[in-house]
Amino acid sequence: MQSRNLLFGLGAGILAGAMWGLVFLTPELTRGFLPIQLSAGRYLAYGVLAAAMVAPAWRRLAATLGWKEWRALIWLSFTGNILYYVCLANGVRGGGVAMTSLVIGLLPVTITLVGSRAHHAVALRRLLPSLVLSAGGLVCISWEALARSAPGSLFGLLSAAGALLSWTVYAIGNSRWLARLDHVSAHEWSLLTGVVTGLQALVLAVPAFWLAPGNHAPAEWLRFGAIMAAVALLCSVVGNALWNRASRLLPLTMVGQMIVFETLFALLYGFVWEQRWPTVLESLAMVLLVAGVLTCATAHRQPATAQAEAETEAAA
Repeated sequence: MQSRNLLFGLGAGILAGAMWGLVFLTPELTRGFLPIQLSAGRYLAYGVLAAAMVAPAWRRLAATLGWKEWRALIWLSFTGNILYYVCLANGVRGGGVAMTSLVIGLLPVTITLVGSRAHHAVALRRLLPSLVLSAGGLVCISWEALARSAPGSLFGLLSAAGALLSWTVYAIGNSRWLARLDHVSAHEWSLLTGVVTGLQALVLAVPAFWLAPGNHAPAEWLRFGAIMAAVALLCSVVGNALWNRASRLLPLTMVGQMIVFETLFALLYGFVWEQRWPTVLESLAMVLLVAGVLTCATAHRQPATAQAEAETEAAA
């Protein structure tokens, strides 16, 4: 891997985490609205924005994409957006935020483990220090919250596991499709995903807004719409475009580690919202998570450095 691609990929992954971390503030800003309404509102807005932005290139993209690509977009949009968010919301409702966060926090581990089986991937033994550091950070984050929460129900645990599985499938499938497509940019692929997700959200909107409208004043609906539009733009359009860029520049074993930045930024935003400093365990968790990513980056740079030295010696 070239050092420039590594740095650009790291930067894109960090910024994607900064955007996605904002999602955790959305429920606090929209109290009184159901999770299904948040999901439908966010992805409807995402679909509208993505359709407007991809419109100039629509004819070219439609001519170059076949049924396999569209089928992949339908599957990725469903697993990475609709199914993931529904499982996440049900996990929080059934088992609490702490338990759900702990289960979904295993994403860096699951994606890295699957990615280590890919051809030419860095050996798993070289990634073990990074996995151990990341796992230690996630344990520190969840320890205090789990100690204060009640045991989660079986339904909540299964829902959280479903969210973990669905986003693992999405991250792996999306990364592999981006590697195959040389005629579609990462940003265009993200926008196409948004268009398909928006169409799927139309089905979700019926039970969300018609069967359970709730008693909200017009001003509350306007505030809700503005927040959903902001989340769609920053988290879905910008965040997903940055993530696709990182997925194209980084190997799958390292892409999985980038997800820890969503957790880190969610923590930082939470500290600001709650107007407090992090505890000792929370501070230790952030240090461990960052160390895990840096260790993973070092493991990917060493093979490239060794190969460059070998080529130099051969040329001499």
